[in-house]
Amino acid sequence: MVKIRLVRSEDIAQVYKIESEAFKYPYPRTLLEYYSNLKDAVFYVAEVDNSIVGYVIGLLRRRIIGHIISIAVSKRYMRRGIGSKLLKKAEETLRRMGAKVLRLEVRNSNIPAINFYVKHGYKIAFIKEYYYPNGESAYVMYKVFF
Repeated sequence: MVKIRLVRSEDIAQVYKIESEAFKYPYPRTLLEYYSNLKDAVFYVAEVDNSIVGYVIGLLRRRIIGHIISIAVSKRYMRRGIGSKLLKKAEETLRRMGAKVLRLEVRNSNIPAINFYVKHGYKIAFIKEYYYPNGESAYVMYKVFF
């Protein structure tokens, strides 16, 4: 059974391992620690059998814009609905905090991730050229709450 809960400081090592496995350019561990202590951040982990198998980080910006900073699930636990549960929890929390709009960036070549976000109601708004260190672009996607 999957349990979604707030991150704890002792979770950061496992979160960093998932981050490093999931992304070409992972966030440094110190940044993950920073987000875990930030007042306007939401940071949840997915736990299965007392092991962290995924996480999501979001921020509230300008009191109305929720920004999904990062979301990842361990490869071993993908395609089990864990990413959807994490995203939904972050969205619900950001909405309660006042978010009217959610945004995120996704590598424009990451078709599975783009499809995941579209399935959850996000739409591509524009492209940020040269967003990633290797020069690859990102789609900026939005979801509006009504």
